[in-house]
Formats: sequence, structure tokens, C-alpha cells
Amino acid sequence: MQRKFQVLLYYKYTEIKDPKQLMMDQKALCEKLNLKGRIIIATEGINSTLEGLKEDTEKYIKALQKIPGLQDVDFKKSPGTGSAFPKLSIKIRQDIVSDAISHLSLNPSQVSGKHLMPEQLHEWIHSDKELYIVDMRNDYETAVGYFENSLKAPFENFRDLPKVLPILKNLKDKTIVTVCTGGIRCEKASGFLVDQGFDDVYQLNGGIVSYMEKYPNEDFLGSLYVFDGRVTIGFNMDSKKHVIVGQCKFCQNPAEKYFDCKNIYCQGKRHFISCDQCIKQYSGFCSNSCTAKIGSQLISGINQTSQVL
Repeated sequence: MQRKFQVLLYYKYTEIKDPKQLMMDQKALCEKLNLKGRIIIATEGINSTLEGLKEDTEKYIKALQKIPGLQDVDFKKSPGTGSAFPKLSIKIRQDIVSDAISHLSLNPSQVSGKHLMPEQLHEWIHSDKELYIVDMRNDYETAVGYFENSLKAPFENFRDLPKVLPILKNLKDKTIVTVCTGGIRCEKASGFLVDQGFDDVYQLNGGIVSYMEKYPNEDFLGSLYVFDGRVTIGFNMDSKKHVIVGQCKFCQNPAEKYFDCKNIYCQGKRHFISCDQCIKQYSGFCSNSCTAKIGSQLISGINQTSQVL
């Protein structure tokens, strides 16, 4: 009988009075259930992605829901591989999204966009309603999948959030729907837009993963980038409706598989999309220059060793 693994993605903005105690409790619980993944805890809440056997992740859900303030957590579930994470990591930080934007003082409990259910967004998309979907993910995430006709935020990291303002400067009185993987970044991104004077701001409840689950291969094109060993996921990927929107870095043909340049000192974008043929041709490197650098480093190392001998 094949063992079924499951990945849990969840977050909750709620007051955590003793982050250190919650960290220790979570560590004990996850180790007991053999769960691996990442948990970030701050006084503002908790953010986590975990993988384990399906029965163990369900036990985790029941245990977490017994914690005051976490009873109504919205869990996104997806099939796991058993190797999505190499280990368990639990950290205490100032911010459960990115410490780099803590200076913006964004508090979703006070200011945030209105939550929009996937069903409502689907209805809006297929109506004559004027709306603008703004993707608040990083550029390497949107490279492999995005909502059709959406506006993509021009940044490589969520700390660059203010850079989204120039592309929205003429939309302050329009209906805007922010989207991201599971919803957590949109809690703050939508609040940021409200704080900047945008009148009608929504956030996709449950994030893109919830929309894809309800409407696979519809409206959201391509695959969804995730921050674990699976790298990308989708629903009904074998369907004829699934389209590949990513492009191979080298030949520009359709591709959606990510690789890391074999040169760990790569000065370019080390994380890139490639087709199987090109990744073999370039031996796992992102460019000829990275291949040349590795070659020169090896020659230098051999020369130094020879001098010592």
C-alpha cells in the first residue's frame, strides 16, 4: 500500500503572547508526528508549511485548533511527495512574512483589503465587471504561472512592495484584487494599498492555491510556484486545458521546470527555468560564463595544489 503524504499551508494573524513557548510546543508536536517543513512565529501570528503522512497532518490540524486564537485557521492541503522538506525549521521573527518590510508598520488586524472568495472572483472574471488583478508575488514566481491579464508586481522580493505603486498610479478609484500563493502576503499588500489611498481593494481569500483547486486550469495559467522541494504544483496537470506559460532561459521554448545554476557563486539569477534538452546542453549551468568560471576555478585549484606538492 502506497503511503500518502500531504502538505499543509496555513497562516494566521493573531496575537501570540509567548512566541518562544509556542515554538517549543510546535517543535514537540511536529517531532511527535514526524512532520517536516517551516514554521515562522511572531507576536503578530504564525505562518507555516508542513509535510507528513496524511493521517499525521490531520492529527496536527486537530492539535493546532485547540490553541487559543488558532481555532479557525484556514488550512490549504495539497498532495505531498515525502521529500518536500529536508528537515523541520521553526523560527521566531518580528514579522511572519518578511522582516524586511517591518518598517512599513503594516498590521492586517487594523488595515487590510476586503476578503474575496474564489467563487466571487471567478464570477467577476467571467462578467463585464471592471477589475484589476494585481499579482503580489516575486518575478520568478509569476514567470511560471499567473492569472490571465493580471498586473505583475515589478519586484524580486516582497520587501520591494512599494515598487508596485507606479504601475497602479491611475487605478486608485478602480476595483483591485491582490493575489499571492496562499494569501498571507496579500494581507499586508492589500493593506498597504488601502493605506496609500486606493478606494476599492480586495484580497483573494485562501490565495491562488485555493482558486486553482476549485477551478483547475481555468483563469490561472501555468503552474504555481511553491517554496518547498516540489517547486511548482498544479491541479489536473495532465488535462489538455493545462498550458505552459514559462519559457526556457536558453531556447525560449515552453518550459516550467526550475533549476539552480551549478555554480554556487553565480552572479546572475541562479534560479531559472529550462527545458530538459538545454539543461543537459549547458551541463546544469545558467550560462557559458558560469561554466567558464567553474573551469577556471578548477584549473586554479589544481595549480595551487601542484605548488604545495
